[in-house]
Amino acid sequence: MTLSRLTFVLAASLALTLAACGKDEEPEDAGNAASSLAVTLVPAKAASIQRSVIASGPVSAYEEMQLGVEISGARVTALKVDVGQAVRRGQVLLELDHRTLDSELAQAQAALRESDASVALATASYNRGSPLAREQLISASQLDELRANKTQAEARRSTARAQRDAAQLRRDFAELRAPADGIISKRLVQPGQVVSAGTELLRLVRDGRLEWRAELPEAELARIAPGAVVALPSADGGAVEGVIRAVSPGVDRETRTGTIYADLPQPGALKIGSYVEGRILTGVGDALTVPSASVVQRDGIAYVFTVDANQVARRARVRTGATADGRVEIVEGLKPGTQVVEQGAGFLSDGDVVRVVAAPARAKTAP
Repeated sequence: MTLSRLTFVLAASLALTLAACGKDEEPEDAGNAASSLAVTLVPAKAASIQRSVIASGPVSAYEEMQLGVEISGARVTALKVDVGQAVRRGQVLLELDHRTLDSELAQAQAALRESDASVALATASYNRGSPLAREQLISASQLDELRANKTQAEARRSTARAQRDAAQLRRDFAELRAPADGIISKRLVQPGQVVSAGTELLRLVRDGRLEWRAELPEAELARIAPGAVVALPSADGGAVEGVIRAVSPGVDRETRTGTIYADLPQPGALKIGSYVEGRILTGVGDALTVPSASVVQRDGIAYVFTVDANQVARRARVRTGATADGRVEIVEGLKPGTQVVEQGAGFLSDGDVVRVVAAPARAKTAP
């Protein structure tokens, strides 16, 4: 074999070897490209966001009135209401045995009528004696006696009227009436029970009015003002809207917290004693935001992912704020305009190789 032919054979063998190596490496590169996660990027940008404060607290009665009677030793003969019933001001809620009180009232009324008759007789006698005294047909002392009889009769009538009024008041005490419109929230008495004066028998939520109360730290309490709107979840899956009525002027020395009070004009399915979490709207402001999908929570810490020039995902810790309309406020840890991963962020780890793709076009809503 000549030298030139040997050179040709060696060159051909080398070419075949290089070609074989190239074929072995090509599928590996293709596999790496195919295994990298496709992600989309969006910039962190400023946006107007509804700021809010989250707090938890109980639903309570705005004013709950404890009702009882002013007579001791009387038996309940009729109970006319039950828990949950709406009542009107002046409505009879329960009655006590009033037979003895009726007798006392009848005696007092009879005594008053007798006093009225005595006054009428004394007045008539004095009116007849006055002209006779002017004509000196009776003495002045006799006229004075007639005048004194009239005055005494009027005094006795006043006493009888006061006794009649007292008897009527005791008779009225035999009926417990609603002091205001409202809803009966508790019943502590049964028909036939002998009750004592001052003992709580019924409880009334005045005007059926409920409110939500929550404790807030000193820093957050300063952000709340009367008139702010609060949103509460309802047991039926809906939402109840309230309005902040009052904010405590001071904070507790030990807990450093204060109380807010929110009126609930339409409480819906909320009940007294329910413990719910509310969102207090404190106003609209500008903030650096990213889509909610970009924020990943791991071990209680919020992160976002960026992509460097080598297509490697880098994790960045952030502090978040308010959330609204599918966007999250970034309080700390990110600069405006920084590109962060949106789609695919939840599947990433720090150092993963990614493949950036264009975000799919959002469907437009037909007019």
